[in-house]
Amino acid sequence: MNTTQSTNNHVRIMWTAVALAIFTAIAYLLIAFNILGVGDLQGMEKPPAIIYVAAGCYLLGGLLILLRRRWLLIFGAGINALVILFFFNMYKDRPAVMFSPGGLVSKIAQILLEVALIYVIAVNWKKVNK
Repeated sequence: MNTTQSTNNHVRIMWTAVALAIFTAIAYLLIAFNILGVGDLQGMEKPPAIIYVAAGCYLLGGLLILLRRRWLLIFGAGINALVILFFFNMYKDRPAVMFSPGGLVSKIAQILLEVALIYVIAVNWKKVNK
């Protein structure tokens, strides 16, 4: 693969990561507005403030990807991995939450975002170490 194709793939994956972060923010907003269900969670188990903060963080994080700063990408990938880990750890015994529309949509988007971020980090790392 030549350099132009490699650069095009890198840019395409970076924009995909941005789109996935924004999609995740929208998914959280849909959960907050009760459009995407989250299984049998009750009111105090899903405080709106936390959902709005998560949506805002994913929106801001998605825009920060465009800065192409390695430390920001690594920080974002780490935080995203922790969110995924905490979700699976908290709801491992509650399949109604795990396999709810809100749970599936948000976590699939977050897992794909994690893969895209790792790819972008690895490509940036490779370019720096050439």
